[in-house]
Amino acid sequence: MIIGYTCGVYDLFHVGHLNLLRSAKLMCDRLIVGVSSDELASYKGKRPFIPFIERIEIVRSIRYVDIAIPQTNLDKFEAWKKLKFDILFVGDDWYRSSQWREYEQKLKEVNVTTIYFPYTTTTSSTLIKNNIVNSLDMQAV
Repeated sequence: MIIGYTCGVYDLFHVGHLNLLRSAKLMCDRLIVGVSSDELASYKGKRPFIPFIERIEIVRSIRYVDIAIPQTNLDKFEAWKKLKFDILFVGDDWYRSSQWREYEQKLKEVNVTTIYFPYTTTTSSTLIKNNIVNSLDMQAV
């Protein structure tokens, strides 16, 4: 059985999230998805719009997801120690970052393959949030 793992905040769930999960599930038998806690998500200096308990429930309801678990640590090697996945799925917006090269190298040593999927450039949670704020600003005028 091939176990895949991916993780993210999954705030304002959109088609980019769905594309990644669908593509990942096609490449493994069991897909585990880590959903970042509200505290962990704030590492980017942002707070999710949707509370953690709702975000993880949304992810759990996606048919491509076999298991959704809380992600409280950014260290992917620590996640592997607990979950023993075979493939790590990542958006290619992280490709070639020094942090991800380190994860990729450590995981390679335990026979984990890292697969980068194309980032959906037409949408993102940040873009959706900005559109909402802009819409509200226009209504205030």
